[in-house]
Amino acid sequence: MEHTGPISVEKPFDIYRTLYRIVNYGGLIAIILWGFAGIEYKGIMQTARGTVEALLRGFVRPDVAYLTTMTIDGLPYAVLETIAIAVAGTFTSGILAIPFALLASQNIVGPHVSKVGKFIVTAIRSFPELILALIFISIVGPGAPAGVLALGIHSIGMLGKLFSESIESMDMGVKEALESCGASPFEVLFRAVIPQVSPELISYTLYRFEINMRAAATLGLVGAGGIGAPLIFAIRTRVWPRAAIIVIVLVVTVTVIDAVSGRIRKRLV
Repeated sequence: MEHTGPISVEKPFDIYRTLYRIVNYGGLIAIILWGFAGIEYKGIMQTARGTVEALLRGFVRPDVAYLTTMTIDGLPYAVLETIAIAVAGTFTSGILAIPFALLASQNIVGPHVSKVGKFIVTAIRSFPELILALIFISIVGPGAPAGVLALGIHSIGMLGKLFSESIESMDMGVKEALESCGASPFEVLFRAVIPQVSPELISYTLYRFEINMRAAATLGLVGAGGIGAPLIFAIRTRVWPRAAIIVIVLVVTVTVIDAVSGRIRKRLV
């Protein structure tokens, strides 16, 4: 009688692989335990409990008067400055990222040149926004210009990668048809490449704007303008009602921008 069902083959016991896993996992657990060994949990828990309770009291009675302070030190100015930093950094980088994306696209410049372009794009986005902000603060001084430059440079690397992936996945038929008719490289770019990928480029730029809006709020922590500066000052001076109203306004602003940007991206794609 023939056996028609699946034949199960038991793998032989590999003692070397088992020992290798035991050593790896055991070493990882030992490193984790060693890292947490010197932490004083009692002091951390007491400090955290006191901070959370004070912040919650600030949420119960937030400093609403600070919301209506229409001066350069007021909350409305900080919110507008944060939005302006995100807008300027994002949409400037959206334009500047296109040449880098073309340089990194294999179907545009060839495999050898695209490797150089991909390396440049990777090198640009390898620096976090906070590190770039600290660098530009030392160059142009504290304030919004340093935040715009930090977000713009970092976004060029991120958008350049996303743009190049869109360009590499586009339909090459229109491009080849124009090239066969003797079109110049600029005509191919503006009549075949950009029209095809422009919805995705705009969608990626809007998505990056949502991310940069959150990043712009944190750049103020290092002096690069935005709502992060008054927030860190309120926390350091333990003015919890003011910190609470800043957090509330920040959450509402980011939520509204995410909702509007998400609707626009859904219509584009």
